[in-house]
Amino acid sequence: MSEESGHAGFSPGRGQSGVSDPPHFPDAADKLVDTKSLDPFSGPTGVLLLADGTRMQGRLFGSCGIGQGEIVFTTGMCGYQESMTDPSFRGQILTFTWPLLGNYGIHRGMSESSGLHPRGIVCRELMLNPDHRDSIGSVHEFLAAHNVPGICDIDTRSLTRKVREHGTMLAIFGPSEQEEEMSVLLDQMEPPDKNDLVAEVTITKPVVINPGALSASGSPLRKLAVLDCGIKFNILRELCNRFEVMWCPADMELQDIMTLWSPDALFASNGPGDPAHPGAARKAKETLAGAVRQGLPVMGICLGHQLMGLAAGLRTYKLRYGHRGANQPVLDLQSNKVHITSQNHGFAVEDPSRGMLAPHPSGALSDTGENILNSEFTVRYINANDGTVEGLDLINRPCFTIQFHPEACPGPHDASLLFDRFSTTVDDNIKSHQELRSRA
Repeated sequence: MSEESGHAGFSPGRGQSGVSDPPHFPDAADKLVDTKSLDPFSGPTGVLLLADGTRMQGRLFGSCGIGQGEIVFTTGMCGYQESMTDPSFRGQILTFTWPLLGNYGIHRGMSESSGLHPRGIVCRELMLNPDHRDSIGSVHEFLAAHNVPGICDIDTRSLTRKVREHGTMLAIFGPSEQEEEMSVLLDQMEPPDKNDLVAEVTITKPVVINPGALSASGSPLRKLAVLDCGIKFNILRELCNRFEVMWCPADMELQDIMTLWSPDALFASNGPGDPAHPGAARKAKETLAGAVRQGLPVMGICLGHQLMGLAAGLRTYKLRYGHRGANQPVLDLQSNKVHITSQNHGFAVEDPSRGMLAPHPSGALSDTGENILNSEFTVRYINANDGTVEGLDLINRPCFTIQFHPEACPGPHDASLLFDRFSTTVDDNIKSHQELRSRA
């Protein structure tokens, strides 16, 4: 595993459910411990430039360098460390709408990967002296340790309104004295979605996270292959509580997975970028489709959901400003219940009957494909705010997808039972096959 994968330094766990001696995941906060000294924070003047010509002035922090990417916003009141280490933010400038950033500092064990993935951080007010007994440093120190720039004292309310009205756009910020240079760079920038972002964040080699994991009753756990499209560590922890997990690269082919490990089920994770990109994401889609055709239980989250939608013959498209935050209401059309969910995505699956809802002004849309699943589907979940598709159930197949994050890191726990639903689905599928064999 390379440092670039974001997962270097991993060591497997073992024992009951894989948690009595849990796997160790590398923590982005560890760099704070290794950073013996930092230059005193002086707050040099910086400027933020948007592609529509907007200019905002603030103060730089972190590495105090230039940050460039697609500007997006997240609405969570807390969970900033988890957001900054979420691989789904790869290539973006992340704006926090909550007016205060850093009040409880940076903590060990709260990172979702071993690195920071946004290309820059934007906030209103930055707290330099966090007030929490377990804090090991400030957000400024955290960003500086990872060489990521930030800018504070920005009117984030005005900025968020602009993004909501006009859609996400390219942006750049950095030292005021380099404004002319940054303006030229902004004109030359390409959208980060054009890059193979999944390839930048996926693991490089397959590894079993919790070998020999046992249930509470002492029986072996079911075997699950996880396609890492940019997975968050807490999703892996939740899966390790229910399965023996093999962590696989996003571009690993199904035949290689089955030959190496013969799993009972397949899982596709969250991740950054355009699901229709012809790189690692396309290979993950083909692996998912092959697993469905073979009758394996499959669950997809976020990007994994979008890849399943593409495999089902649906189109994916870019949302005007995406769903990013811990307060997104999702309606379960089967139970008629609403879940408050955590989300982080800029693309969506087109509704088969209503088309594109809340599309981006750029009109970014995938090509129409064929259904390669050999299965029909139904829309199970929709967003209660804008009606966009939030989940699919395959008909007569042990497979389902969700657009939101049920692992609650950060965010509410409303949807955490969906991991249990998947575990039950896998058990039921194995039992049904055993019954069929016994009758033969």
